[in-house]
Amino acid sequence: MLSVIRDYFIARDFVEMETPVRIPAPAPEAHIEAPATQGWYLHTSPELCMKRLLAAGYERIFQVCRCFRSAERGRCHLPEFTLLEWYQAHQDYVQMMATCEDLVRHVVRSVTGGEVLTYQGEAIDLARPFKRISVAGAFSAFAPLTVEKALALNRFDEIMVNEIEPYLPRDQPVFLYDYPAACSALARLKPADPSVAERFELYMGGLELCNAFGELADPDEQRARFEQERRRRANAGEPCPPMPEPFLKDLARMPPAAGNALGIDRLVMLLADADCIDAVVAFTPEEL
Repeated sequence: MLSVIRDYFIARDFVEMETPVRIPAPAPEAHIEAPATQGWYLHTSPELCMKRLLAAGYERIFQVCRCFRSAERGRCHLPEFTLLEWYQAHQDYVQMMATCEDLVRHVVRSVTGGEVLTYQGEAIDLARPFKRISVAGAFSAFAPLTVEKALALNRFDEIMVNEIEPYLPRDQPVFLYDYPAACSALARLKPADPSVAERFELYMGGLELCNAFGELADPDEQRARFEQERRRRANAGEPCPPMPEPFLKDLARMPPAAGNALGIDRLVMLLADADCIDAVVAFTPEEL
């Protein structure tokens, strides 16, 4: 599967990159904690360095790497995991949906020989186009309250996990798109509706596979968002890493772009018909 993914991007003139795993300052994001190591941090994704490469003139780039997040452990979560992340300059998030759709279909066809995947006894038809549901539409269809009310009560993530994700269609992949601006720290706001961000996630068989968005390229707006999160962390007594100043400096030169982060381990879960992420890694943390 990894060979198929690499061949897919190389055939489309993407350059495979390698960036440091240990960095001095991660992006301040709510609910995502970077493990500290000797005063620096293990990255939660290669996003900051990859965007600096976009700013340096590399317009089509991808990376497969190990990433780390503190206190993440569960049926679909590991504190150390494998991530595929790719970026393309001068592409918007709608075009990124099409690229993501094409990649997933290509991987499944190459590995299984078909476009129908059976996961946990249910068939998933990968015929185009994948279903698309806005976050507001999903709340309207499945949730007991509106997006705005969920945000006001600080229950957005709870409602997503308990009321929406279990009821998304399982017979085909689903793009959930246009997340609230407050839940999209590094995404570009939608010009036609700045209450939402150009962000989407792909779900297959009940698993969230990827998180993607049109990239925010305004360093002043990005700094303001980071400072707001750092203030929240300070008030809550949470760890407050330093600002990633080199990233913010380079962001001013970054072209319009879209990026995507796809969980390799979860894609393997689908292909291997595995109910738990433990089944698709060589060693779980408990075995080390």
